[in-house]
Amino acid sequence: MNEKKYDYLIVGAGLFGSVFAHEMTKRNKKCLVIDKRDHLGGNVYCEKKEGINVHKYGAHIFHTNDKKIWDYVNQFATFNNYINSPLSLSKGKLYNLPFNMNTFYQLWGTKTPEEAKAVINEQIAKYGTKSPKNLEEQALSLAGKDIYETFIKEYTEKQWGKKATELPAFIIKRLPVRYTYDNNYFNDIYQGIPIGGYNTIIEGLLSGIETKTNIDFFEDRVQLESLADKVVYTGKIDEFFDYKYGQLEYRSLRFEHELKEIDNYQGNAVVNYNDSEYAFTRIIEHKHFEFGKQPKTIITREYPENWDRTKEAYYPINNDDNQRIYKKYKEEAKGMQNIIFGGRLAEYRYYDMHQIIASALTKVTEISEL
Repeated sequence: MNEKKYDYLIVGAGLFGSVFAHEMTKRNKKCLVIDKRDHLGGNVYCEKKEGINVHKYGAHIFHTNDKKIWDYVNQFATFNNYINSPLSLSKGKLYNLPFNMNTFYQLWGTKTPEEAKAVINEQIAKYGTKSPKNLEEQALSLAGKDIYETFIKEYTEKQWGKKATELPAFIIKRLPVRYTYDNNYFNDIYQGIPIGGYNTIIEGLLSGIETKTNIDFFEDRVQLESLADKVVYTGKIDEFFDYKYGQLEYRSLRFEHELKEIDNYQGNAVVNYNDSEYAFTRIIEHKHFEFGKQPKTIITREYPENWDRTKEAYYPINNDDNQRIYKKYKEEAKGMQNIIFGGRLAEYRYYDMHQIIASALTKVTEISEL
């Protein structure tokens, strides 16, 4: 029998695959990392234009409370002190996010936490319900009518492509309402953007590791699998099994990048567009992630779209029907000794970046202890 050339073939050069390859290489395992796209880095990839690191697949802001994960990424990049403080445009007026005392002052003119709580509690009592049956009822029960109609209803309907009354209540488990004048979106201790963009992290992780881009795993699957003892798969789990139990649902995104011949377009990295008259959900101005002083600027409009097999899958749709299908794939995956499934698409769940890294490190530890 021919000896395998690699210990691991890693399908997908995003964060999960890159961390896994890095850690296994440190353990003297030989890895080959392949990706269907023409670049490494998956969705955190940054494209440099006009001296600006453009987040090609949407805004990525690193945040975590886990010092171990923070120290891990700081091996590969120096982080700036960017704090995510998005703005929200609704009916022609700008508001601060997350919902805090600045937001409530902009909505109602309230100046104290007591005044804001009184308004919110009165609206919850009037419009809420004890057993919400859909997202609309859930939001009204958590935050009242004004917050729901100003910030949640139309934005969420654009995001998911369905009416709020047709969406399950569990999509909104809680709504962070802060009774302080604090626009910091995340509560995490550690937060920032890697100076020079996320490519610096991916390059550090994959330094000295063999990588190949423009490789579609499914076009030459048998030959590729024959190269390694084990396959680490980070793509869509239903596609791996040729959709035998049915096709899982995802939401897709389309990004429209535009160069502006001015130095500052919106004065903030992220502005949400709540109203349904805009097909996009937000505009990103990339230079503000790194406090850029370039003479031009680049913005990106982000359009949520229905997914089909010709599009990129970004968000799993975790309703009961999809979870039933996913459980069948997950059960079959458990029985495959030589295939390791990891990441957002392979595990059909939403992950933030720090969670992806933690998941990959945990998987490596589990394997190494076998």
